[in-house]
Amino acid sequence: MSLDIETIIDRRRLKRRLSLWRLAALVALGLVLLALLPNTRLGPTGDHVARVTLSGIIVDDRAQQDLIREIGEDDNAKALLLYIDSPGGTTTGSEALFETIRKVGDTKPVVAVLGTIAASGGYIAALSADHIVSRGNTITGSIGVLAEFTKISGLMETLGVEVDIIRSAPLKAQPNMYEDTPEAATKAMQDMINASYVWFIGLVVDRRGMDEETARTLGDGRVFTGWQALENGLVDAIGGEDVARSWLTDAHDVDSEIPTEDWRVSEETNFSGLTGQALGHAIATVLTQIGEKTLSTKGLTLDGLVSVWQPQAR
Repeated sequence: MSLDIETIIDRRRLKRRLSLWRLAALVALGLVLLALLPNTRLGPTGDHVARVTLSGIIVDDRAQQDLIREIGEDDNAKALLLYIDSPGGTTTGSEALFETIRKVGDTKPVVAVLGTIAASGGYIAALSADHIVSRGNTITGSIGVLAEFTKISGLMETLGVEVDIIRSAPLKAQPNMYEDTPEAATKAMQDMINASYVWFIGLVVDRRGMDEETARTLGDGRVFTGWQALENGLVDAIGGEDVARSWLTDAHDVDSEIPTEDWRVSEETNFSGLTGQALGHAIATVLTQIGEKTLSTKGLTLDGLVSVWQPQAR
């Protein structure tokens, strides 16, 4: 007895869906098996110069700091080379990174190579090095600290929206977006900014060997090209990693023949976490295949004071 055309189509649809689920199950199983493998970081074993890349927004990254500490304790790492391409980030994160690198600098030479941008917190990272090499067109400097707050009080008034706030004291939750900032709150925030700025200027004075007046003149928030930074004493040389390696050889007798090896934070995920990711990925794959849509968004917020540079949007 022949089957009608609708029955044949239904069976083919069912077969396709079953095939997709089988594929998804195999993907999930494969990822789970990967989770069972030993999780070790296969770092360099012979003499080398350790390269750490500091890119993007700088935050208080404990895994990155642990990696840098490992380099300091590794006898095979004869020097630390920082490749910096960052507009900055949180002031606290920059502080933690600076202090971690300086501990490595107590036992072995540290040299920084600046990429496209090394401004604000990125320049703080550069200050942690014993020698700074910049490209001629690198954007660097932007010495300073800031805090920004969105204000929507005017919009709320237009829309007829009010927010009641009950405080334990006048400066609690000040400033905020819902009301005009009182003068006392502005002063309190300015005092915080000034204190962090004094710390930043102190790093420039100490690490670049210049007087405070000069550091404050250069530290008015402006950015410099690498050539301008060299002229003003903010960096030591123009060039790339070859110049940095030459300095390590000339100043610290680091063998020019040993390789430069990348050190990276290992991607560690526990069994249950990877299992959940695998199942989620499998389900998303199937849903996508049968016509459903999935959307994943990732946001980044910077809490606290920030030392970051970007062109002002208008």
